[in-house]
Amino acid sequence: MKCLATVLFAAVFAATGTLAADGAQSDDLIQPAEGRTLEEFHWIKRPLVVFADNPADPSYVQQMQYIADREDALRERDVIVLTDTSPADRSEIRETLRPRGFMVVLVGKDGNRILRKPFPWSVRELTRSIDKQPIRQQEVRDRRAAE
Repeated sequence: MKCLATVLFAAVFAATGTLAADGAQSDDLIQPAEGRTLEEFHWIKRPLVVFADNPADPSYVQQMQYIADREDALRERDVIVLTDTSPADRSEIRETLRPRGFMVVLVGKDGNRILRKPFPWSVRELTRSIDKQPIRQQEVRDRRAAE
């Protein structure tokens, strides 16, 4: 009986722990861009959109490795990575940002494009760009005041 209660508690916690207020899964750092819009992340997350013509693109592979190596730094800054490796599907995000081949686009919580690069960028450089933004600086000040 005790084991059943533990399993039930774990299942409920896992199910509710990954849901954000808007119902989207918040624990998944990397998600496909298909069926998503930039507006759904407005004031909630900083989308980092990684485009490529196919998943075997060397630049795409390198960018995803950079991301995998420093996921914690991106999570700390409320980043969500959206991937689009299928130009034929014409996702709404692809229509909005109009990439040509490989491209990395970082969008702020306010919806402004922070950077747009046609080559892989290290997470260190991405986080520096985020940390320079006024919204991020305010988040850091607020967190320090709360501690």
